[in-house]
Amino acid sequence: MEKLFKQIGDEVSEFTVEEYAQREKDDAERADAQAKQDIEIAKVASAKAAAEAKLTKLGLTLDDLKALGL
Repeated sequence: MEKLFKQIGDEVSEFTVEEYAQREKDDAERADAQAKQDIEIAKVASAKAAAEAKLTKLGLTLDDLKALGL
């Protein structure tokens, strides 16, 4: 594991065990939040693709919808 340091004024010291643990917890929370965001982006993209496929089946394009004001 990489050593981490903090600086308070002129004093530089290595993280304590508690600070390393908090850093790991924060990293895990960030990774979890990113994974959730990635899932939501994928859901939106999937829904958009499904909607476009339905329009294509109906013989419509996105430009057709724009022309209709939708």
